[in-house]
Amino acid sequence: MAWLLLILPLVAAVSNQLYLRKLGIAHLVSTASAAATFVIAILLLKGGNEPQPLQWASVGTLNLEIGITLDKLSTGMMIVVTGVGLLVHVFSLAYMKDDASKARYFTGLALFMFSMTGIVLASNFIMTFIFWELVGLSSYLLIGHWYEKDSAADAAKKAFLTNRIGDFGFMIGILMLWGITGTLAFDKMEIPAGISAGVLGAALLCVFCGAIGKSAQLPLHVWLPDAMEGPTPVSALIHAATMVAAGVYMLVRVQFSLNTDTFQVFEGFSGTTIAYIGGITSLMAALMATQQDDIKKILAYSTLSQLGYMVMAVGLLAGEAAMFHLFTHAWFKALLFLGSGAIIYACHHEQNIWKMGGLMKKMPITAITFAIGTAALIAVPYVTSGFWSKEEILSAAWNGNKFLFCIAVFVAFLTAFYMTRAFVVTFLGKTRSEDSSHAHEVGPLMSIPLVLLAAMAVLSGYHFLSDPLSAIRPHHSANNVVLIASIATLVLGVGIGFFLYSGKAKDPISIPLFRNRFYLDAIYEKGIVKYFQDGFAAIVHFFDEFVINGLLVGGSSRLAETLGSVFRKAQSGNLQAYAFTFGLGVLLVIYFTVFY
Repeated sequence: MAWLLLILPLVAAVSNQLYLRKLGIAHLVSTASAAATFVIAILLLKGGNEPQPLQWASVGTLNLEIGITLDKLSTGMMIVVTGVGLLVHVFSLAYMKDDASKARYFTGLALFMFSMTGIVLASNFIMTFIFWELVGLSSYLLIGHWYEKDSAADAAKKAFLTNRIGDFGFMIGILMLWGITGTLAFDKMEIPAGISAGVLGAALLCVFCGAIGKSAQLPLHVWLPDAMEGPTPVSALIHAATMVAAGVYMLVRVQFSLNTDTFQVFEGFSGTTIAYIGGITSLMAALMATQQDDIKKILAYSTLSQLGYMVMAVGLLAGEAAMFHLFTHAWFKALLFLGSGAIIYACHHEQNIWKMGGLMKKMPITAITFAIGTAALIAVPYVTSGFWSKEEILSAAWNGNKFLFCIAVFVAFLTAFYMTRAFVVTFLGKTRSEDSSHAHEVGPLMSIPLVLLAAMAVLSGYHFLSDPLSAIRPHHSANNVVLIASIATLVLGVGIGFFLYSGKAKDPISIPLFRNRFYLDAIYEKGIVKYFQDGFAAIVHFFDEFVINGLLVGGSSRLAETLGSVFRKAQSGNLQAYAFTFGLGVLLVIYFTVFY
């Protein structure tokens, strides 16, 4: 079953691309594949023996294998990947029904499911890296699905190239860990005695570069908001629940593989660096979200912020808390993205929240499920799954780093504020445009996934669902300080959000720094890209034109042409000239023979 879980999406993707798309059933095959993998993932929860790895290649003492890891961490993550993936497929049946390239879209979804499944089940770093790159490829294809739009094509390229930067560091980190441990298999990695803390820390930070790219942490976070140019179900699958969570999952896998009773990986400088990058990313993304008007962009920056929470927890040696929040966040953030997709679909692809309003009466199911997802994201106490997992991260910060705890608490306030803003402006008040005035509730193929995800947004934090996934469920509760801070920020954020935005027709607050995303995109595009990339391109152009073409290729051709012209003049066809040249040659031969 484990091999079938890995292979089924690949079979669906290949079959769709080569043959089935011509028959018009690619969407059904891809959805059936997602349903089958979800059933298999549930069956694998009860455990069992891991299948024997397949020998791929052997180079000296290095054995490269294709193996599958079936432990609590991987099987729990597979429930997220296949469960959210199935619901996204079902939602897409309605959302993409009129798309001319529907078959290509579902082929991309199947390829992504295969790639993500490979990352989760991988038993070694080489296999992880291969599927890591396949995830980048499938993400590129799905983000750029509507490639006729320049913005979508540019967003796909931006995501692909930004991730390559992080992946280069990831590759170096893998090679360094191989040099340190002598193996690439997760279950055989051991830190030898006497290894330098600086060398190990450098290796771990290089591995973390991969997570910076995939999980969109500073400074490589810029691709994720632009990736909202892809179809909304893609945003739910890739940019809320699975792909962006791959970096966190990989870090926790390394942490679980290298931790021992007497040694904690990510201790010291490397752990502190990871925690602070996560905390700062969480804060900056939350500030940016407060001034966004595009409903998908708000959710995108919210995802960045919550991923920062998870990364911060990993750096604070609380990998269980990070995975627990990953597990709960996947359901309610997928719900919010699919809910936004339903809103966009009903409002004729309008995404600006200030052109919506009054949708509570027109789309009651969507509004209620969106409210449940919002409640989970802002962590309404004792009711939603987000409360339980967020409290674990706040507790880890309280016990590990008080400054990061303050940042995390402020981020919790900002989350409650900007999600209240989004809900009030979108669903309450009066309609503000013609598109929203004609909106109506979506059909069952869209609403049923929303209802199921809403149920998971409430229930996924409780013991009867999370206990079987014991590797991702911490077993300690928050103290009173953490609880009071959490509830106070929730009440304050929701209250200010209602007070400022209830009944408003336009945003009463304007902070250009947050609205323009701290101008980081402009710095990259007009600074780094223009001067470094364009400057490097100018150097390469000069080298190509003047050195390669001018001196080497061009110079050689001109030399051959000159020599040819000289020798061509010697071949005049005059018999006297030939006799003179022959006689001169004979005299020279005699001269050199006699005197040298």
